[in-house]
Amino acid sequence: QVQLVESGGGLVQAGGSLRLSCAASGIRFSTYTMGWYRQAPGKQRELVATIASGGNTNYADSVKGRFTISRDNAKTTEYLQMNSLKPEDTAVYYCNACLRSYCTWGRGTQVTVSS
Repeated sequence: QVQLVESGGGLVQAGGSLRLSCAASGIRFSTYTMGWYRQAPGKQRELVATIASGGNTNYADSVKGRFTISRDNAKTTEYLQMNSLKPEDTAVYYCNACLRSYCTWGRGTQVTVSS
């Protein structure tokens, strides 16, 4: 059974930091492109960052220089280190795993940044 479980969300003041984790099971983790997406109230889900199986990373312009995506294949876990958080980063953050045409999602974790 494929499962992605996010953790690490919470309430933080603007300028603060959080680290999200996504623990994966039921997939050959090292072969998947992993990603983080977010959805704010009333808005569409948007890409935050991805990390390919080989380690190449891609970031949304809005988070470049503030967020860092990483993965630990031995622990089948991906991470999102979020620094210099802004109120506009407030959203539900979703973990995503894709291999060719197959993608699966976690249930999300809430991140709230207060001003």
